[in-house]
Amino acid sequence: MKLWILLLLSLFLLEIQNGASQQTKNKKDASLRPGRKRVKGRNPKIKDKEVGGKLQSILTQVLDKGRFLRLGDDVVLDSGKTLELRCKGTKIGWAYPSYLDTFNDSRLSINQNEKFSQLTLTTPSAADTGEYSCWVILCDGDECEKDTDRVSSSYIYFTDKDDLFVPSTIHFEIVYMRPDKPATVPCRVTTPKATVSLHREMPPEEVQVDGKLISYNPTKGFILQNPGPEHMGAFYCKAKSTTKNTAQVSTKYQLLYLEVPSGPPYATIQASSNEVSGGDIFNITCTVLGEPEMDVKFIWTYPGQDQRPVSIQASHRLINRGVGQIMRLSQSVMIVDDVETIDYGNYMCTAKNTHGETSLATQVNSYH
Repeated sequence: MKLWILLLLSLFLLEIQNGASQQTKNKKDASLRPGRKRVKGRNPKIKDKEVGGKLQSILTQVLDKGRFLRLGDDVVLDSGKTLELRCKGTKIGWAYPSYLDTFNDSRLSINQNEKFSQLTLTTPSAADTGEYSCWVILCDGDECEKDTDRVSSSYIYFTDKDDLFVPSTIHFEIVYMRPDKPATVPCRVTTPKATVSLHREMPPEEVQVDGKLISYNPTKGFILQNPGPEHMGAFYCKAKSTTKNTAQVSTKYQLLYLEVPSGPPYATIQASSNEVSGGDIFNITCTVLGEPEMDVKFIWTYPGQDQRPVSIQASHRLINRGVGQIMRLSQSVMIVDDVETIDYGNYMCTAKNTHGETSLATQVNSYH
């Protein structure tokens, strides 16, 4: 009798255990059914949503009636209509086509509000085509820096049927080519739909663009990956729109090939005479040979400094030193008139460029 009671009790306990297990399984299955959400612990609030593995742009365009458009890599707009861009953040930095700063263009204004900064450009034209970007500035007291993780940019085309090329203030532009980096013929267009070709002036011919050694980017121009002496000469670009068959011609570009090393100034110093007498006139010339577009600043130190009047004249010009050797010759000439005893001694010239500086000295003595 006791054996039957124990057997029935065991079966009863087993049934209860199976029922509890089935209930747990049903709850688990219900949590995975469509339309049901599994609740997890809340994550910290993310300021910017990620799309395709990268942060969404903080740059937006203000449209009519309070609407906003988050800008992508590029956008095409009509000329003449005021451009309003907003960038989220309590402190924002901006970048835009540099000529707007160069000419202090009053059409451009930037206003920082509590939660965003707004850039406004009135009556934009084809010349305003270019990259517009903004970034968050982080400050710790008086020290501020650019937040490289919160930068947004967009290339904006301002279309104009009369200007397929972005206008330039230079009618004949020099492009310097170097063997260690690509060169760009900067004939940018105001619409990405324009068909653009590159042409050599002499002999007259269209340059073949293979997409590798020579390619075209509407935001930059024609890119020569491995420029050489064979690419020297005068060039221009032609563009055709989808609505007109008549081609427009760009400004002309003179391509020069260089083999000038980058670095501190390569300088020399020479006096017209290293021995002079009282009452004589002499001059000292400091000369620098360097890259054609590299500015050079000269600083002089001399015996009669702050006590004797001297004349200092600076000049520069491009010179041709053979095939592929276009260089900039920069000079500073100091002239000392009516020599006095205080003028004898060391004359030092320091030449500076963006890569560094070079100092040289020569001595002028009394003639006995």
